[in-house]
Amino acid sequence: MSKQPLSVAVIGAGMAGRSHAAGYRQVNTVFGDGLPPVRLAAIADANTELAADAARRYGYEKAVSSWEEIVEDPSIDAVSIVVGNALHRPIAEALIRAGKHVLCEKPLAGSLADAEAMVAAERTAEAVTAVGYTFRRSPAISAIRDHVRRGELGELTLFNGRYWCDYATDPRSPLSWRFKGGPGSGALGDIGAHVIDVAEHVCGPITSVSGGALSTQIPKRPLPLGPVVGHNAAPVGDEVGEVENEDTAVFTARFQSGLTGSFSVSRTAFGLPNGLAFDACGLSGRASFDWHRPAEYLFDDTQPEARTRGARQVIAGPQLPYFAGGYPMEAPGVGGGNAEMFVYQCRAFLDQVTGAADPLPPCATFADALHTMKVAQAVVRSAERGGAAVDVD
Repeated sequence: MSKQPLSVAVIGAGMAGRSHAAGYRQVNTVFGDGLPPVRLAAIADANTELAADAARRYGYEKAVSSWEEIVEDPSIDAVSIVVGNALHRPIAEALIRAGKHVLCEKPLAGSLADAEAMVAAERTAEAVTAVGYTFRRSPAISAIRDHVRRGELGELTLFNGRYWCDYATDPRSPLSWRFKGGPGSGALGDIGAHVIDVAEHVCGPITSVSGGALSTQIPKRPLPLGPVVGHNAAPVGDEVGEVENEDTAVFTARFQSGLTGSFSVSRTAFGLPNGLAFDACGLSGRASFDWHRPAEYLFDDTQPEARTRGARQVIAGPQLPYFAGGYPMEAPGVGGGNAEMFVYQCRAFLDQVTGAADPLPPCATFADALHTMKVAQAVVRSAERGGAAVDVD
């Protein structure tokens, strides 16, 4: 193991940026000693007060006011991009030109054209490029994927996925960047990207969609009087602006295997703060997961004795992926959540950067994330065509 420190930085000090910052801080506490020492170099955000607070909280050496300062710092090796989608391309391209390794938050970019340009940059990059799909790091979701890959559910017959959130139910929520960008960049791009990736992670690639329908429940929102951080409330005035994208999206999908799936996503689903959930059914078993109960999943399969058949609760513990070596208290039923998944994601990214001998499963690539965006864009085209079937490029 190299003794030379690996320097990391995070661009974006909001909700998800802090999750990346905390993740890097803990990467050497999990899965052995395969990494060199990690230097927590800098947090960048145009909101300097927010950047300074994040740097203080998570032990970073400094806070800076622009992403260009991170690009120009030759001592920084690896960077997370955690800002508005439209900024991903210029930042990623500049970091790649500077020879830095890049972990970009999903969705990959604000438009397909920008995402395709980022994939072109990835093809020629000498550094590692990756995308953050944190739900791939859930022990329970990973265990369900293993059940499917080992054929323990039999031939899959149905997938139902949903991501229902309530962060936009209040009509006085400020008109932040999340509500701009056109059809497909709202709930579908923000949270739909996650459930699409989970579905493909478990069941394989999606090749076509149909039945697409987008709707906006709150068409106008008040303009904020200052910066908006994450999904937080912020002071607003009397002036309102148009919401440019969807609050809710539904569609069906055809997987490469022939499996059919149904999907729904919403940011106006009252009472569901973070409701990613799915069911995978096969001819000889089924599995179900709900992120509001992240330390378990339900599993059922064919058994010779009818009295013992039925869904049973599988409690997350050291028998599941990521748990052994990944939790301070390696005991069943102690929980698990978003914070751990960001640690595992950051560790996997840095394993790729250092070429660790036994790395975790690698992060998604820019090309993977472009495919997810093409699925979402196919849903938009399906909606524009009255629900017609549309192939994913």
